[in-house]
Parts: sequence; structure tokens; C-alpha cells
Amino acid sequence: MLTGTPFIPETITVHLGTPDSAAPNVTVGFASYVKNVASSEIYPTWPESALRANIYAITTFALNRIYTEWYRSRGYDFDITATTQYDQKFINGREYFQNISYLVDELYNDYIRRQGSVEPLFSAFCNGTTTTCDGLSQWGTVTLAEQGFTPYEILQYYYGDNIDIVKNAPVQTALPSYPGIDLELGSAGNDVRTLQVFLNRISGNYPAIPKIPAADGIFDEATRQAVLTFQSVFGMEVTGKVNQSTWYRIAYIYTSVKRIAELNSEGVRWDEIAAPYTEDLKIGMQSVEVSVLQYYLAVIGAYYAAVEPVEITGYFGEKTERSVKSFQRVFGLPQTGEVDRATRNDLYRAYQGIVESVPPKYTAVALYPGTVLREGVSGEYVRIIQEYLTFINRTYKDIPAVNNTGYFGPLTKQSVIAFQKQFGINPTGVVGAVTWDKITEVYSDLRYGFDKRPYQAPGYTITSD
Repeated sequence: MLTGTPFIPETITVHLGTPDSAAPNVTVGFASYVKNVASSEIYPTWPESALRANIYAITTFALNRIYTEWYRSRGYDFDITATTQYDQKFINGREYFQNISYLVDELYNDYIRRQGSVEPLFSAFCNGTTTTCDGLSQWGTVTLAEQGFTPYEILQYYYGDNIDIVKNAPVQTALPSYPGIDLELGSAGNDVRTLQVFLNRISGNYPAIPKIPAADGIFDEATRQAVLTFQSVFGMEVTGKVNQSTWYRIAYIYTSVKRIAELNSEGVRWDEIAAPYTEDLKIGMQSVEVSVLQYYLAVIGAYYAAVEPVEITGYFGEKTERSVKSFQRVFGLPQTGEVDRATRNDLYRAYQGIVESVPPKYTAVALYPGTVLREGVSGEYVRIIQEYLTFINRTYKDIPAVNNTGYFGPLTKQSVIAFQKQFGINPTGVVGAVTWDKITEVYSDLRYGFDKRPYQAPGYTITSD
């Protein structure tokens, strides 16, 4: 998957023809796919070193197609084709050679990459007799194996000395890289970080697209401007928001400028896929992301009677697990008690639905708007947080009062940082769910004398089966 560290998918979807043909798709287990291709491309009587080298190449080629979303980013609903004109030979329903099957069982979760890069190498290959190419020669591997070359040495012969073989890569279900929720001003997370990295690299080839100074996973005004320009340059609807079509167009252009699906790929470095946010959340974890999860669950639990509310502690214990399971039950998700992408997306949708249906005037303290506030942002929720900080200043003099302008400028950032330092929060000057929750807690305690988090107005309870 282009958006992170490569993994071995459980399945792969194969189109049984050329990309634009009306041929059907089949979805098969990834190991079965490699066995099928290997049994169709090479001969079981070849030396074992040659067989192993070819299996590495076959596996890696398929992973490169999946990692780059080569076809899906172009609008197709499959990962790879069954024709050697475009990919590698797959014969639906064929039997496998026994020795090849045994070797694939051992090797299918290993792949080739360039040293210093992350993505699976575009391991081009050809038979070496009727066709030749810049990559591996299948019949040539036989000659090298007979000369005593090891599988790794064979691969180095064709792909260069600067390659590694990644062993025992994790196996998991492939997810589409599109986040499932449109990204816009105020969105935050690893998907935003990926978007920013992609746009910054694309801007090297398309200088009209402005660089994003802080690729930190927060969709700020600089990110919006880069998206707006990208959409304009590539003839898309200019919205400044990243929906599915914009996401895949950005991924397609990024793959093209990085040449990831070519043998001489520029490569994707580890620092380019560094994730600032924890992905899946589960019992035993302790982090800011857990606190954010608990805030969402606390609010949702106040409005949905069937969702068990939870305290905001930052620790994912049994109570949080039960709350997650109750949410998953209400929203028709598998009741795992773990927060994966699907659960996170539905949590966000449910929370945003509450925020939109319960305006701030109906609550003693306003709910977190669901989007990150930082310098350069403006709007009603900025004005609200300025009002709260100014009120808090009456008691905590080290936290500067600010004018309720609705614009998040340097003075508001200074006040937020002072608040964060006062209450033991990482002093970023950015207002996410954790900082918002603490500001509203302090404001509520000072103004009303008791905690109003998360407050629900009469008549706003939402019942569910």
C-alpha cells in the first residue's frame, strides 16, 4: 500500500484479460496467486536457486502493483491483470507444481526492495529467449544457478548490488488507501500526513503547486492551497477538499513522478511514511490518540443511549474496550473492541453528526468542532476558544487573555501554549480534542462550579437498537 510500510495482502484481485477488456475479475489468496504465476511462468525442473530467485521476483512484482495501486488509482477495480502483455501470467483454476508450491509457502511473504527504500522493487522480468528486458531473465537464472549463484546473488546480478530481501513481512487484509472520509481544512491524521508528503514531492515536478511547510498531519491553510492548485493544474473540480477522486489522482501523479513502478524508481524513504499518529487502538495502549477516542466516546455516549460512556484517561482499559464494543454494536461493525479505520471513520461521522445537530448555544460548554484549530484558522469555534481562554485568564494570569476576533493568530497561539504548559499538555499551540476538552473543563469549573463535560441538553438523547 502506497500509504505506509508494505505488507503481504491476504488476497489479490486479478483481471483475466487486458485492463480495458470485459474479462471477469477473480479474487484469490495471495500465496495461491504466486503459486499459480510461478507454475505458469517457470519450470519445476529448474535448479532450486533459480526457482527461488524467480519466486522472489514474481512476489515482489505483484506487491509493487498493490503498493502503488497501479490499477486502482486509474479507476480499475482490480490489482493486477493475468496477461504478460501488462503483468505476469495467471491461468485461473490451474494446478500447481508440488515443489513450486512448497517453495512459495516458504517465500511468499518475502520481497525485494532497494536499500534505503520502503516499497517493493518493480522487479521486471522476461523469459530471456523470445523476449528480453532490463530486469531478470528467467532462463538466465538457470545458467547462473548452475554456476553456483545463490538466489540473492542471482537477484543482485539482475537488479544491482543495492537490494535487500525483506523476510517475513506481515500478512493482513489489504485496505484501499483512500481514507474513507474526505479530508479538508482542520482534518488531522496519518492520511493527511501522506497527502502532504505526496503534494510536496509532486510540487518538485509541478512548481505551481506550493510547498506545505509543515507536513505534520494537520490539514492547514497551506495544505488547502496546495490541494486547490493541484486540482486546478490537473483539471479537477477546485474545492480545496480531498475526496476519493482527488486522492487517487494525487496518488497516481505521485507514483508517476517517483517512478515507483519502474526499475529505476526514485524510491520511498522511511521518513516519508513516518506516521505521527497511532493507527489501530486496542486494550493496553496509552496515548493522546486514546484520549481523543475517549472524548469522542464520552460525547457519543451522552447522546446515544446504547453507547456506553467512558472517562477520558488516555489509557485504553477494559471500560474503553466495552465502550468501543457498544459503539460497534450500534453502528453494525464487528464487535472487536479495537479501533481500526472503519471504526474510526464511523466514530468521526457519529460525532460530527452530534456537533452539527447541537449548536454551541444549546450546551453550557461547546463541543469540540471535530477539526483541529491552529494558527491561520478562523471561524466561530476560534471565537469560542478565545472567549474561554479570556475567562480562564481571570484566575490563571499566566494564560493571556485574547480578543474574541474569530481569527487564530499569534496571540491566540501564545495563549493556547500557556494553557497547555499550565495543565501538562504538549505545548504545540494547536487545539485538538484533548486541548479543547481541557479548556472547556477548566472554563466550566470556573464559571459554573462543576463539570459540564460532555453536557447534553434536554431532548437531545438519541436512542438506538
